[in-house]
Amino acid sequence: MRYIGYILLLALIGYGLWPYFGVYRLDGAINAPGTAELAEMVDLPAIRANYKDRVSAGVKGVLPSDDPDSVVSWIRQNLERLGDSALEQAITLDWVRDTLRGAVTQATGQSPPYLLAGIDCAFFESYNRFLIRIGELGRGATHVRLSLVDGQWKITDIIP
Repeated sequence: MRYIGYILLLALIGYGLWPYFGVYRLDGAINAPGTAELAEMVDLPAIRANYKDRVSAGVKGVLPSDDPDSVVSWIRQNLERLGDSALEQAITLDWVRDTLRGAVTQATGQSPPYLLAGIDCAFFESYNRFLIRIGELGRGATHVRLSLVDGQWKITDIIP
């Protein structure tokens, strides 16, 4: 019985360390010359969807419309369509790498940037979500959310 408890404890410790190993791999990936290593660790559709949700919430606040036949509603629908193609062009692996490198450089002043040096906080939000804060809270910190996707920790949101 005691051995089962030890095995469960080791599994729990391993699960708790797993995303930190992903952060260590991410540190090497953002400084690698290509984006192949980074591509394995990024879920671009999820990042785009999260940005779209934030933009849509802002547009609804600026252009509220209760009438679906109004001009304001038509403008909002077109902005949402244009926003999808704009997000696909703007949010790429190069953008992810440049955003992370810029956040680390801003937080530490190092060149080349080392992600591990710029992390102020990194911990679980839930059992399948892990949040990294690059820089100090309240001083332009960048938040990077990792989610457990298909058995791997992947970046699913970046909030500069």
